[in-house]
Amino acid sequence: MFTGIITDVGRIARLEKTGDLHARIETAYDTGAIDVGASIASDGVCLTVVALGKGWYDVDISAETVSKTNLGDWAIGARVNLERALKVGDELGGHIVSGHVDGVAEIVAMTDEGESTRVSFRAPAALARFLAPKGSVALNGTSLTVNEVEGDTFGVNLISHTKEVTNWGDAQVGDRVNLEIDTLARYVARLAEFDG
Repeated sequence: MFTGIITDVGRIARLEKTGDLHARIETAYDTGAIDVGASIASDGVCLTVVALGKGWYDVDISAETVSKTNLGDWAIGARVNLERALKVGDELGGHIVSGHVDGVAEIVAMTDEGESTRVSFRAPAALARFLAPKGSVALNGTSLTVNEVEGDTFGVNLISHTKEVTNWGDAQVGDRVNLEIDTLARYVARLAEFDG
């Protein structure tokens, strides 16, 4: 489990496509405190550490995960939002995030409003029903609050701090973004199916 609070921005140092995708991610984390087999959310996708060294770790990404996320868009040098798994007793500053991406949204508009940036996304139609104003959503692993929803389009505001400490400062219209709907929204929608 994760919180959606990004604690490092890593960099893709190596990519190898062999049916699956193998990636090396450079990080500021103390890799001496990471075990092989640990889970690290990388752009919101829960990935397993398969090897590590000073300042880097490797992950294997299945073809299934590549097909359901934006990780196939990764390139050498790309910046990646990182979050270590939640430990008992850690502060839950965002919301409960599993790292199991539900789909890929697309940035359709960006407008600066003071020091913040309002970003509009188009969600896959099947996921739009889980989005609600003032609800939570994880986008590239970042816990964000939904401002508005209209059909399959929704918006969030990125404050300057978020843009500085994540890879959201690099975002552009047309980017594909990993979207994980809020677990609570998923269960509420499921219960409503039985209530109706």
